[in-house]
Amino acid sequence: MTQIPPPANIVTFLIFWRRNCLLSKSSTFYPMAISVADTLVLIFIVVLEITVKFYHEVLISSEMSREPWCRLRDIFSYGAYNTSTWLVVVFTAERFIAIHTWAIKTKLCTPRSALAAITTILLLSHLMAIPYYWFNVSVYDHNQTKWACIYKPEAPHGYVHALVGAQTLVAYVLPFLIILTLNGLTLRQISLSNRVHVLTAANLTSGAYRVTPLLRSRKRKSVVLLVTVSMSFVLLSVTRAITQIIIRTTFFYGQDRNDCNLQINVAADIGSMLSLSNAAINTYLYACTQAKFRQPEFKLYYPEEK
Repeated sequence: MTQIPPPANIVTFLIFWRRNCLLSKSSTFYPMAISVADTLVLIFIVVLEITVKFYHEVLISSEMSREPWCRLRDIFSYGAYNTSTWLVVVFTAERFIAIHTWAIKTKLCTPRSALAAITTILLLSHLMAIPYYWFNVSVYDHNQTKWACIYKPEAPHGYVHALVGAQTLVAYVLPFLIILTLNGLTLRQISLSNRVHVLTAANLTSGAYRVTPLLRSRKRKSVVLLVTVSMSFVLLSVTRAITQIIIRTTFFYGQDRNDCNLQINVAADIGSMLSLSNAAINTYLYACTQAKFRQPEFKLYYPEEK
């Protein structure tokens, strides 16, 4: 009997759950939560929305465009995407605090605080997506004899622009600014710390005392993991951020998104592909940056039965 290997994000969750990857407990919770959120992104957006969309002949495609799923799908899609995004942001902030702010590190960089932050992000991300319930409408296409889920034509422009602006701010602008700023400050602190250690080592013969390294092995590994994951998110999401702002705030809004003759549609599809690929590559980033993560210390599934 052939065993089906589990999805990569599930493998990530199990590895961080069952193995000591030389990360602090609070740092471990964030990759586990990100793997779950990324799995939801792949299910709600890649499988249920994009994949089904390109198989119009299948009955389920038409049925999933009817109420209530037509109105509910964006709540789950944007909720999962925003959860994944802000988990990366909070992970970045948590590591920044652990390195820079020793006074509040013991209070905020704890497993309990990590679980509270993850739960809060999950709830707020889905609550902020509730206004999308009134954004779409299900209509019957008599030419193709099927149901279709489209943007509500009679939706007030103010309502549409408010949603677009809020989603752009929440999913792209604020996360990008926070991640880039905190990563920049963290890398600057590492650079300054390395200079201090070099000067200290040079003065050891003169009787100077040795300074405790700022980045021990455990903390260094978490910083490498953080910078890799957060910067990959920014680089893979920036194209989608720009194209979505253009499409939803200019005369392109309401145009046929399936018209590949429009260059903006091609660019938007490429941006979506890159952005959604971020939900599937974190396992490989962890394997490349964490030696303990890729060591085969246990089996995730049983070998084939003879």
